Amino acid sequence: MTILDKIIEQKKREVQELKVIYSVQQLVNEKSRPSLYESFKNQENISVIAEVKRASPSKGVINDGVDPVAQAKAYAQAGAGAISVLTDRQFFKGSMADLSAVSEAVALPLLCKDFMIDEVQIDVAKDHGASVILLIAAALPEERLRDLYHYARSKQLDVLFEVHDEKEAEMALRIGARIIGINNRNLKTFAVDLGVTERVASVLKNEDCLLVSESGIRAKQDVEQVAQAGAKAILVGETLMKSANITETMNEIRIPLTKVVK
Repeated sequence: MTILDKIIEQKKREVQELKVIYSVQQLVNEKSRPSLYESFKNQENISVIAEVKRASPSKGVINDGVDPVAQAKAYAQAGAGAISVLTDRQFFKGSMADLSAVSEAVALPLLCKDFMIDEVQIDVAKDHGASVILLIAAALPEERLRDLYHYARSKQLDVLFEVHDEKEAEMALRIGARIIGINNRNLKTFAVDLGVTERVASVLKNEDCLLVSESGIRAKQDVEQVAQAGAKAILVGETLMKSANITETMNEIRIPLTKVVK
């Protein structure tokens, strides 16, 4: 089994538990957040989705003692356009409590970063403050992804639709995704190659969608490479989690898009 297979099997068990114990909350004071799509699409600098991430299957522990609220506030103050919170417990040491705490602390678009395979997970994410959820093309059949995409949109959630190759990008367009994340990491092997963004972006070149490059962004030249390919935003986790100076790192990677020659 690949790492992704193992994660999906675990999610199936979690979904069965959620369906027994979880009932959708009626939120009275839901925090209003700007749309990630609307706030990112006309920015002059590349937009950064800054991630709160304790660990990962590929890197092990990154920052186990992180205070998610302090980290999210530091990201916001440094100029992040959105915050992503890893909520998977078994493989990434995250939790819905992290998401909920961050949702109270910042007013930016908020991504629940998890492996979504069922509507109940989308309900839980929204109830804990998310304004964006993640769907991964490699995780489910197209018809199921379409169902979950439209369910999330019906709940006024943005969807970051993650792809890794040209066929998955074409699927994203068929489903109607308007925010497409190109993951430079192969979720079957966890190998990273920024060339993935360059290849896959060619399929999306003339489409009206917001392109986000994910994984492997470490320095300014990496951002320039993916921006050249058409990315308007980047999702950055490990680099920011390990940064000794978040403001300095953010200033380095938030390059002006006006200087990128297409």
